[in-house]
Amino acid sequence: MKSEVDVYVPPELKVHVLDPHAHARSRWTPCRIGHHVEFTTDKLESYCVASWEPVIYDALLVAAAVEFADRTLKRPALSWQRDFRLLVPVHEPARWNEKPVLDALHNSLDFLTGDRWHIEFIERIAPFGEPKQQHFNLPSSVEAVIPYSDGMDSRCVAGLLDRTLGDRLIRVRLGSRIGDARTLSKERQPFTSIPYRVHSGERESSARSRGFKFALISGLAAYLTKAHRVLVPESGQGALAPALITVGQGYPDYRSHPQFTGRMAKFLEALLRHKLAFDFTQLWQTKAETLRDFTSSCKGGDSWSRTWSCWQQTRQVSVDGKKRQCGICAACLLRRMSVHAAGLKETPETYVWENLGAASFELGAAPSFPKRKITKALREYAIAGTLHLDHLAQLRHSATNAGQLDLFSFQLGDSLGIKETEARGKLDRLLTQHETEWKAFMGSLGNNSFLVNWAAGAQK
Repeated sequence: MKSEVDVYVPPELKVHVLDPHAHARSRWTPCRIGHHVEFTTDKLESYCVASWEPVIYDALLVAAAVEFADRTLKRPALSWQRDFRLLVPVHEPARWNEKPVLDALHNSLDFLTGDRWHIEFIERIAPFGEPKQQHFNLPSSVEAVIPYSDGMDSRCVAGLLDRTLGDRLIRVRLGSRIGDARTLSKERQPFTSIPYRVHSGERESSARSRGFKFALISGLAAYLTKAHRVLVPESGQGALAPALITVGQGYPDYRSHPQFTGRMAKFLEALLRHKLAFDFTQLWQTKAETLRDFTSSCKGGDSWSRTWSCWQQTRQVSVDGKKRQCGICAACLLRRMSVHAAGLKETPETYVWENLGAASFELGAAPSFPKRKITKALREYAIAGTLHLDHLAQLRHSATNAGQLDLFSFQLGDSLGIKETEARGKLDRLLTQHETEWKAFMGSLGNNSFLVNWAAGAQK
């Protein structure tokens, strides 16, 4: 029997979200509205597509508070879980404290982040000042919304869906570029950008709560436009692989997974009394297959080349003062493999790592990229990205993974409302296609490639 000394106690953070001029509870971390969470009036107005409802502001504040807590408390070095207690002021605390709402909210956050959340709602000291009303020319019969960013998947899938849905599909902008938001605002479009910013100490970078933020904002947009579907643009590799393949003691990444979005649909329905479903239109296709469909059948099919996939910050991967994608993180490698599989090309100057066929990691970078920026962290990102995609390509062939794939297929089928055998068949096809694309891409780099040698070393 374990003694008290042996019992692991997760780190805990108590966050008190504060109206301006309010005081935090003793020993609680303050998260002050207007300082730690800053709303932008013009962007918030793009959510006023009908009469103003305070629950919309409150929901956005909850997403901001969750993000603040997630970023503030660092995960332990040898474990994953943390405990959070949040106190959030809202306009209708009785509505937020209803058991079905709280249960669904906690279930969504616990499942997504691998942490334990307890959120309590209290009355605001003063009502939030209603933003100026906007009147947008929305079609009378919106059928669906789609989260839209600078990414390749969202650009391609939105283009493919435009062919059938046209103006019955509303884009929900998840990017943060100021110029882009201003342009959309001038065009009097709804949902031009996320209407708040969070300022924290940024001690934790795993950012699993981003999935909650994006799903919540997409769900609010569906509610405001009276749509009942959120169309998730991620390909199968982007939606399923992060949950299939984990690193070390890391918790599976469910940010774009049907098991998480199903939980979010239940939470949003309990809160808003609005039936909602998250549909994965490209779940069983690779990124390359989606890209190929877009370029061959959609007007403006060449716009894929202007999308952005990289995870790295601009200051880390600029060359001669110009912004580039790194070319070696998991997202960039998936992009490059998909472009190759779709029979398309990009200029080497798209990426910092121009030459993946180079004999060493250092030689693959652009000649003018400062050597001091070729850090151990970047190298580890590149190795992790390579092994992630290679592991996914090998997954079907490992007897030790058979049980994992069976369980994964069962859970996936249950969340999608299909039989386990159907889910397994579709998953096997997706993994087979990924393997084919990965092998062809690696073969194109030559036997001396540092990338090829990393993957070969991992398989020994």
